[in-house]
Amino acid sequence: MNISVNTKHLRSILLQYGGLLTALAILIAFFSLQTDSFFQIGTARLIANQIPELTLVAIGMTLVLMIGQIDLSVGSVMALSGAVLGVLMAKYDWPLWAAIFGSLLTGAACGWTTGAISVWFRIPSFIVSLGMLEVARGATRRVLNSNTLTIGSDVAVISEPIGGLGLSPAFLLAILAVLAVQFVLSKTVMGRYCIAIGTNLAAARMSGIRTAPYSIGVFTLSGLLCGLAGLAPASLMEAADPGAGIGIELSAIAACVIGGTSLMGGRGNVISTLLGVLVIAVLQTGLSRMSVEDANKQIITGVVIIIAVLIDTARRRWERAST
Repeated sequence: MNISVNTKHLRSILLQYGGLLTALAILIAFFSLQTDSFFQIGTARLIANQIPELTLVAIGMTLVLMIGQIDLSVGSVMALSGAVLGVLMAKYDWPLWAAIFGSLLTGAACGWTTGAISVWFRIPSFIVSLGMLEVARGATRRVLNSNTLTIGSDVAVISEPIGGLGLSPAFLLAILAVLAVQFVLSKTVMGRYCIAIGTNLAAARMSGIRTAPYSIGVFTLSGLLCGLAGLAPASLMEAADPGAGIGIELSAIAACVIGGTSLMGGRGNVISTLLGVLVIAVLQTGLSRMSVEDANKQIITGVVIIIAVLIDTARRRWERAST
């Protein structure tokens, strides 16, 4: 009996992550054959230290997509949070921990506003978040006077690799966030309610779930994660950039879709999203090592994303047919 249960559990894991792990292995093998310096521990560390901001934003996007919504403002909210961090440290001499709190509060407030307006007034989140995208980006430029603001070396500790380990605190924080949110989704009532809301909102309401607080809470958490993500580029550059995060919402959605999150809601997995982030990061790093032009890099990345989605769709259809 135990052997049967373990076999089913292993089969479930292979079905859930096997395709993405295979795609990663193929990409790594291909770039290792094409370049001499790709298959090295240094490259792995480089990729790991490059993905924290996209990972954190993609975690929040996974949650939002799971409840059948979308948030296009994540890049602008990330930039605004980084700008608040920079202004508090550079102009008001706040310590790093206090400025980080201000950054997180900014992100959470933006997320709450988007969620509250969308839920209370029943306006599509696409429209509300599009408005928040403009508001947050404009606020970022206003706060920074459209100029890059130098923060100083105190903030660099967030992205500096830890001696011996070679991994940054930002990366470790992103991995911790993945594990924490995955636990919430798979082991708590909130996770089950998110799936129920995304699968059928009307049915969730009829079953007694207070959908509004949970939906607003998801947007707030997404904003909080954007606030965390804003720390990464600010610490890496030791400056707050008004152009930070432009286009990251598209990369986050791509990572979610590659990871199998449904754009229609009701299905998502944060660990799979992390694998989606890694697929994008490995692809972009490998193409850079091959000196591929930026225009061609965008074309290739887009094609690979489409292929990955088609493969994942076929795998899920086979999974449903076999059960």
